[in-house]
Amino acid sequence: MTAPARHNLPRPGTGFVGRERDLSDLLRLLGSSRSVTLCGTDGMGKTRLALRLAEQSTVSFPDGVWLADLTDAHTTLEVYARVCAAVGVIEEPGQPLAATVAEALRSRRLLLVLDSCEHVPDEVTEVGEALLAACPALSILLTSEEPVRLAGGTVWRMTPMALPVAARNAPPPDPAASDAVRLFLDRARARDPRFSATPQETETAAVVCDLTGGVPLGIEVLGALAPVVGPGALAEGLRAHLASPEFQPGPGQAISRSQVLPLVLDFVYVHLPEPERVLLRRLSVFRGWDLELAEQVCADESLPESAVLDLLTSLLDRSLITVTGEFEGRVRYKLPEAVRRFAAGRLAAAGEADLYHERLLDRMLRLVEDLGLKLESSRPMPWSERDAGRQRVIAEYDTLRSLLGWTLSRGAAESGLRLCVSLVAHWVSHQCHAEGAHWMDRLLELEESDKAPSRARALVARAQLARVRRDHGLAVALGEEGLRLCREAGDDAFVRTALNVLALVEVRDRVSDQAAVRVEEALRLCREAGDQWGEAIALGTRAALVAQQGDYPTADHHYNAALTLLRGIDHRWGVGVTLIGQARAAEANNDLITADRCYREALDTQRMIGAAAEEARCLAGIGRVAHAQGSTSQAYDYLSEGLLLSHSTGQRAEAARALVAIARVVFGAGLREPACRLAGAATGVRGQLGLSVHEAPWPFTDVERVRRRRRQLVSWWEQGRGLDLSEVVREAERLAEEGRRAPARRRTPTAPSAAPRAPGLGRARRPPEGPVPAPESVTPQQRLTKRELEIARLVSSGRSNPEIARTLFITPSTAARHVANINRKMGFHSRAQITAWMEQHRAAG
Repeated sequence: MTAPARHNLPRPGTGFVGRERDLSDLLRLLGSSRSVTLCGTDGMGKTRLALRLAEQSTVSFPDGVWLADLTDAHTTLEVYARVCAAVGVIEEPGQPLAATVAEALRSRRLLLVLDSCEHVPDEVTEVGEALLAACPALSILLTSEEPVRLAGGTVWRMTPMALPVAARNAPPPDPAASDAVRLFLDRARARDPRFSATPQETETAAVVCDLTGGVPLGIEVLGALAPVVGPGALAEGLRAHLASPEFQPGPGQAISRSQVLPLVLDFVYVHLPEPERVLLRRLSVFRGWDLELAEQVCADESLPESAVLDLLTSLLDRSLITVTGEFEGRVRYKLPEAVRRFAAGRLAAAGEADLYHERLLDRMLRLVEDLGLKLESSRPMPWSERDAGRQRVIAEYDTLRSLLGWTLSRGAAESGLRLCVSLVAHWVSHQCHAEGAHWMDRLLELEESDKAPSRARALVARAQLARVRRDHGLAVALGEEGLRLCREAGDDAFVRTALNVLALVEVRDRVSDQAAVRVEEALRLCREAGDQWGEAIALGTRAALVAQQGDYPTADHHYNAALTLLRGIDHRWGVGVTLIGQARAAEANNDLITADRCYREALDTQRMIGAAAEEARCLAGIGRVAHAQGSTSQAYDYLSEGLLLSHSTGQRAEAARALVAIARVVFGAGLREPACRLAGAATGVRGQLGLSVHEAPWPFTDVERVRRRRRQLVSWWEQGRGLDLSEVVREAERLAEEGRRAPARRRTPTAPSAAPRAPGLGRARRPPEGPVPAPESVTPQQRLTKRELEIARLVSSGRSNPEIARTLFITPSTAARHVANINRKMGFHSRAQITAWMEQHRAAG
């Protein structure tokens, strides 16, 4: 109950008023129904109620409450991509996104909030049904203008906010007690804290709320006007506006509730000063913005850049825009979706829609092209400067998505492909390859794309996405065509890029001769052009090629040369990727010291840039090396942490690899049955993914020569093949926890328990830890591993396990295990003893 809630819910800019009964009923409903759809017309407060409901449900969902905004989504893949981004699942190379998400969420008890589903009801139904069937502990909360019915789910129809209702033979109700009037007065006081309403004005406010039909968004924007014009004038003006003949549907017909909100917004709009009307409609091209972006896109001769801040502030005061947070110290804004649609209609009516979409597109092109230049620039610059472009693209990604859709709908292949070419750096580094491939394929299918000047670059960029998705045949086909076109066009930069992409694919496919030719040409061209980034990529590829051929000393030399270039320009992402390659080559060559150093340095880098999949690979690598060096406890620590991270992010192949490594450690401790089950389960996972598999009881195939005992190993191994991945991850965690506590088992000649070592991991084990030393006789640096030292420092600063977990991007249970290891090593029994020990040696130092 005291653990911090896990969620990605935005912080509301205004207070939640009313709907208390709805909220109470919905909380109970979520406890009995696995899917609930909040259904209602525009402006009815569906999203706001869903967010409030989600906030109050965090205690019921230990694995978190996660919001995915489906505004502008159009396909099933886009729905899955937004779910992935919300819950922290990473695409698996070569695997369907749907299967990755389902497996990652299979055992989690979480609430998934799918907002604004009205654009994709069929796609949301497909995704929702699949996830509910595959994930028994998952619940889904949806918002939609039209009902979205999932199997066994409930549709909750949103009603207007409660208005004062007089009961028969009862005194008149107090208007201020109704939800609608409370909301009206709350928004009026938010605009002007000095605002207070007399009893008569409160009754007039009830009339205003009644004229809006009880639609919350209409009440909010009118409430924000009340301190300026007064409730009386507001009621009179709105009544006259709604009674205008142009808005009447016909003789004897009333205005429907779905028609009221646009009329209320129109009433507010026509009473805005002209500059505010101009800015409001121009802002409709954004899905989110900051002041600088609004100034760059919306300002012109009639709307000076210097006036934009004051106009934004006024629109914010009027509840027509909302604050969504901050980025790089700049306030971020957004239009409520109903207001955005209304403003977009006014922009089109003014004949400015194309103009301001083009202006926004021009600005976004400069932004993403700057990202590509920074990430691939050979100019030395602080990593923070390179990474700022990457973070900015993340902040503007919803707007970029909408622009991709806009270029596609207009058949503007050149503009769309230019966006995509520069966004490839984002799609690769942020690991959302499927969505990138989806946009590029649709744009390349346009008739205009054949004549687009960016086509050659787009083919190379699409080949990059095919490579990281392990679609090597497509990568080669597109890469070679792009290379040919870039050579013809004299586009030297993308010739170098194409050569590097093709070489990486051919190394992976073990086409050594062709890869060597590509690498050497890429190296020559990069050196001639002074392209240190491209040269470093080519050196890393050359290193992987010669390591594949067994020449590890030369591979190490090339990796070091690549790292020298990358460190010289402070390219942390490139350094991290190269270190992982060097670590794997060193591990295969039995150079455990180099492997450990590279994995640990890469781990620090991957954590800094937030690359969870690579972080998990580093953790597993450190664990394998620790096992080879005889440090069983440390092997368990790192392997189990890497396994949990791979599993939580949906990386099944990496989870299987970590399971095999844990199985080796467990087997070495004499626990043959569970070790075989883990190994069998890992093989089963690899088989499901279409990866190569070994025969039973791999990796213990050559351990047992006695036929009866070997049959027993095979039997246990086959049992493991039938285990669910989530189930076997839990078993591996239990075994790792027991392994940390259990004393080393003695080996006997009749029952050998030594697990076969991985290729190249043949060093002798270190002796077990000796007796517990006196705290004053040994420093933390001498006694603790690097990770334990990090934990001890955080403990001494007063951090709790959840706080340590958030700081180091690990789970609270992993943090608790590290604390327990420190206590065991030093004979401590409390965090206070750890703190005193750290302080003692800090003072001594």
